[in-house]
Amino acid sequence: MFEFEIQKKHMHSGARLGTITTSHGRIQTPAFMPVGTQATVKALSPEDLKNCGAEIILGNTYHLYLRPGHKLIEQLGGLHRFMNWDRPILTDSGGYQVFSLNDLARVTEDGVTFRSHLDGSRHLLSPELAIEIQQSLGADIIMTFDEPTPPDADEAQTLQSLELSTRWARRCQEAHTRKGQTLFGIVQGGMFKNLRNESARQIIDLGFKGYAIGGLSVGEEKALMLELAEHTAPLLPENAPRYLMGVGTPDDLIDCVKMGIDMFDCVLPTRNARNGTIYTSEGKLNIRNARHRDSDRPLDPECTCYTCKHYSRAYLRHLYMADEIFAMRLNSLHNTAFFQKWMADIRRAIAEDRPLDWRLPESGENNGG
Repeated sequence: MFEFEIQKKHMHSGARLGTITTSHGRIQTPAFMPVGTQATVKALSPEDLKNCGAEIILGNTYHLYLRPGHKLIEQLGGLHRFMNWDRPILTDSGGYQVFSLNDLARVTEDGVTFRSHLDGSRHLLSPELAIEIQQSLGADIIMTFDEPTPPDADEAQTLQSLELSTRWARRCQEAHTRKGQTLFGIVQGGMFKNLRNESARQIIDLGFKGYAIGGLSVGEEKALMLELAEHTAPLLPENAPRYLMGVGTPDDLIDCVKMGIDMFDCVLPTRNARNGTIYTSEGKLNIRNARHRDSDRPLDPECTCYTCKHYSRAYLRHLYMADEIFAMRLNSLHNTAFFQKWMADIRRAIAEDRPLDWRLPESGENNGG
């Protein structure tokens, strides 16, 4: 079961308001997916995520294949039951992790040979195995296996890579047999607009129900990422969801929604939370800053999350400086809620045809108490 309905197009930009329907529920788009790499969004429970407004989360094929193993998760009822999450899940194919975590990964037509970052064991991740893993996990939306190129790859290398990714995408289609699960294709093409055009043409010709823009936010300059996303988005079918992988900051989300992109994921909210960086309506703040030592203010006076309802900046700074686990949980809960509210505000502006013209303030440290 998979449907995508565009309910409204924005008067002031290319943004779209839509709904994705899956067997585990509906997703309002534009949507931001918290990242649950190893069957958990770090420090948060499924109930936390629901209270924050998350309707879909992301899991990772590479990590779940290595530990605890996709067959074990399948034996225990699939990823939804395993992690007690009854809403939609998207799993990536593991391609990005294979390359980012393995300097010596070797690419052939068959797939990618790599060594586990856990124990050094040797593995071959092929398109067929990537699909097998994702079918065992039972995610609602799964991704084709692809080869992302580094931002400094030349045009010849990038062309070779995108053509390999297309052949792998076709093999993924042939291997995919699980009903109630939808396979998205991924457009590559590196830092070259002409190759983005070619990859989009090849992947669209294969025919998928959704399309992702891959190979961005991999180390290139922010301006180039936005330029290439803006170039690629309109190449994708209008009647299918468009997913920009690995992006991004609150301002990135607004910029890219205006391009007509519907889905996003990024580790930024929870990773930054664990490092003490907090997103607020007044801008980013660093909870380690001494100015928060005696502040009785909440992190964000406009936020209604559990953290902001019950705890002061002084308490949160104390927890962080004392290296208490509870600090990670409370900070992660707030940042996750902030990103979900940010997306809800974007959806509301699209529905009301208001301009998507706000930005995250430069800094919240001037209001630190």
